[in-house]
Amino acid sequence: MSDDVPGEEKSIDEKVPHDPSAPEQGLEREDAQSSEPVERPTPTRRGMWSDGSPDTSGYGEISRTLYVPTDTARPWGGYFDAIGDRLAELVPDAWTMGVVTHGELTLYIPREKLTEVVATLRDDALLRFEMCASVSGVHYPLDAGAELHVVYHLQSMTHNRRLRLEVTCPDADPHVPSVCATYPAADWHERETWDMFGVIFDGHPALTRILMPDDWLGHPQRKDYPLGGIPIEYKGAVVPPPDQRREYR
Repeated sequence: MSDDVPGEEKSIDEKVPHDPSAPEQGLEREDAQSSEPVERPTPTRRGMWSDGSPDTSGYGEISRTLYVPTDTARPWGGYFDAIGDRLAELVPDAWTMGVVTHGELTLYIPREKLTEVVATLRDDALLRFEMCASVSGVHYPLDAGAELHVVYHLQSMTHNRRLRLEVTCPDADPHVPSVCATYPAADWHERETWDMFGVIFDGHPALTRILMPDDWLGHPQRKDYPLGGIPIEYKGAVVPPPDQRREYR
């Protein structure tokens, strides 16, 4: 009569040859983890809207690859390297990542360095970015720890150059220093970014709403903000607001 017990694996008497993915001795596991790096899948999004709102478009099967910026290896080309070298000389650790895409340079600035960086970009004779054309917000709910982004478009009239700065902050601590002391015209841009995205600009002279009523709750351009709306009557038919329409997913 056999000594085998149904459903029980027998041990191996001989030592299994050393392998990074195998135990030192005994039965080799089929689910052992390899030491080779695993390539992560490219992030994608389905549908026309984010997960925070229902998909009322009927395009729920659309799959899009999400753009993830990566540090561009130097040299960047053109005048981009001159900007990077000069700024690094004047402000140590001025940026964490430089991205060149679509013929433009974006520097990712730590928020604690923002005030010093913009003052240097404006005042240094070799940089001289006198104009801040816009300040805008972006909400990336999947960017853990950096869900809120603030983007600055700078223009040098002296050297005819353009530069984009980007600053991130977590949703749990949505504070970014104001640049109004350096660029006074950014006043209403920062108010709009606060109004639409909820970014608090520390040091702003009067951070109040500019588009929505003062007693409005929430920030309408965030991805997790409900679509809402009111029903519209047209030729006898009633079109429901987006959040009450048929969902396609």
